[in-house]
Amino acid sequence: MSLNLAALSPDSEPDKYALHDKYLNTQLVKVLRTIGFDRNYVRGVGQYLYDQEGLAYLDLLSGFGTFAVGRNHPRVIAALQHVLQAELPNLVQMDVSLLAGQLAERLVGLMPGMEKVFFCNSGTEAVEAAIKFARAATRRSRILFCEHAFHGLTYGALSLNGDAQYRNGFEPLLPGCNAVPFDDLERLEAELSRGDVAAFIVEPIQGKGVNVPSDAYLPEAARLCQKHGALFVADEIQTGLGRTGRFLAVEHWGVVPDMVLLAKALSGGFVPVGAVATRKWIYDKIFDRMDRAVVHGSTFAKNDMAMAAGMATLDVIEEERLVERAARMGDEIMADLRSFIGRYEFVKEVRGKGLMIGLEFGRPNSMKLKAAWALLEQARKGLFCQLITVPLMKDHHVLSQVAGDGLNVIKLLPPLVIDETDRNWIRRSFEAAIADSQRVPGAVWDLGRTLAGHSLKARAGAA
Repeated sequence: MSLNLAALSPDSEPDKYALHDKYLNTQLVKVLRTIGFDRNYVRGVGQYLYDQEGLAYLDLLSGFGTFAVGRNHPRVIAALQHVLQAELPNLVQMDVSLLAGQLAERLVGLMPGMEKVFFCNSGTEAVEAAIKFARAATRRSRILFCEHAFHGLTYGALSLNGDAQYRNGFEPLLPGCNAVPFDDLERLEAELSRGDVAAFIVEPIQGKGVNVPSDAYLPEAARLCQKHGALFVADEIQTGLGRTGRFLAVEHWGVVPDMVLLAKALSGGFVPVGAVATRKWIYDKIFDRMDRAVVHGSTFAKNDMAMAAGMATLDVIEEERLVERAARMGDEIMADLRSFIGRYEFVKEVRGKGLMIGLEFGRPNSMKLKAAWALLEQARKGLFCQLITVPLMKDHHVLSQVAGDGLNVIKLLPPLVIDETDRNWIRRSFEAAIADSQRVPGAVWDLGRTLAGHSLKARAGAA
């Protein structure tokens, strides 16, 4: 069947759920329909999605952080069109890419301490490469990661995943990968002191739960790694490229890693791309002789479309001052959300840096709300957040998501291009949804009972 562009028209959008139900992930379709997220989006521009009726939705997820410069940025589109029209000699097997060299030069210039770059296709591929590079460079086998971490879902990356939900059913995983608690220097040093650790791979701010470390943690972790001969690897796949108000999140703590992992936002939202930036001595340990020049690689890694998208994305971040905007808008949005603490019983904490923000809910104090909270927690831990995210979508056209399975945390990860109008949209919408959750009984808690019923039914079916 040839590509039918007419099938991409708004009138054909409803077919996508039937197609996914029949040929792809039936369970995902069920989830979207259950929580009312089965919308038919027909266009995406900047921080907004538009449905068939022309209604705008504020996207606070930005495709897992991929659309840092917004959806369909014209500067990135122009770069990709130029590459397509230029008929460049792409992926010549016995050659090297000019665009890859130029993008690597740009990236190295933005990350002090980094001297070489390896390109791949995704964040999980970057993690896989980092595991191989660390073991080869140090001649050690063990890799340390943090509990609750998320580094990807391919086998090596999955072996560093701190969430049992993703690991269960896929064991045995890669040997020699051991978890330590996040923000626990004592446990980290105990493992490093054994002298067999190749690398400690850590998200500067954990995506699952938006967990921010204490100020001493990352600098001391880097020092301990150096002391014990292990590499300090910063997984900046979600936090990098300005997301937290610095180009790299580790800059908040003055840390210079041995390796930096990038992906997601580097693509501009168009062409998959990942990168591992390293110190030269590490790179030279891998590619140490001419007969090992291709000992690690990836077929599409340095393709011209991906490299052009990366360079155009860096141009947009610089020219539109998106790193500074993320810092400013993030501070303002967190201040707005923190104003809810004390006014609404369920709101417990607001944390994050830049435009990576976590809003945590917790057990209330009043008897009526306590009983309602207990009902949801008994049915499924973390279910309360759906009482916020569902009305945000249904009533306020704000797309958001829980920060991880079993967590009462909503994560905000909007495009870095959001403005004051969006800030006010966020404040009004969240306050209205949270205020409604205080009313028991009420329409929101009717939804709660429905969701609790679904959860209990699913648990009974699994048993």
